[in-house]
Amino acid sequence: MRTIASCVEDLIVSQPFLEEALSREIINFSALAKDLKEPISKILKKPVKEGAIMMALRRYNNRFSMDSSKSLKSVFKNLGDITVRSNLSDFTFQNSQTLIDSHSKVLDKITDKHQIFYTFTRGIFESNMIISSSEEKVVLECFKNENQIGLQEKLSAISINLPKNNSKVAGLYYQIFKRLAWENVAMYEVISTTNEFTILVEDHLVDKAFSVIKHLKD
Repeated sequence: MRTIASCVEDLIVSQPFLEEALSREIINFSALAKDLKEPISKILKKPVKEGAIMMALRRYNNRFSMDSSKSLKSVFKNLGDITVRSNLSDFTFQNSQTLIDSHSKVLDKITDKHQIFYTFTRGIFESNMIISSSEEKVVLECFKNENQIGLQEKLSAISINLPKNNSKVAGLYYQIFKRLAWENVAMYEVISTTNEFTILVEDHLVDKAFSVIKHLKD
């Protein structure tokens, strides 16, 4: 059976910015209750009182804050080093039977170049290579017989060392994505390993993105 509390939770969860505003205490409960009155009445198919909605909002916000503080805050306080790398290029190629051979040629060329940034991700239909822009000619030469779908230059990567067991913390990435979205930072690419998380953004957004990531520890 649906209740006012369950309706409030569903409506807030479906609007991440609204949830963020509640957690920051920058939204008026009374005004929000008035705004939610009509949709909740339609869901329950009966009139509801704004006071009851306000109570449900306060309970949800308190529970949300308590749940977040238990694990997420602990993880964020124990975040490791934050590393920024600039002058990156993102290549996208259509998958083919020869793509791995082309990839191997690039690896042979950059084996001794320990200072460059490099990642490779193979999807079902296409693959991405993110590499220091200084190696663009190498990539283009090695992949000259492949179908290049895209190329994005002037990118920067922000990498974060995550504490162990981070994969067992529900909502960790969601909180990072939400805070970046709140600050209007568009992520061009996301790269994740077991204990390392990297976002790729356009150069003009790197300072804002770094500030958001840095303040996760606050």
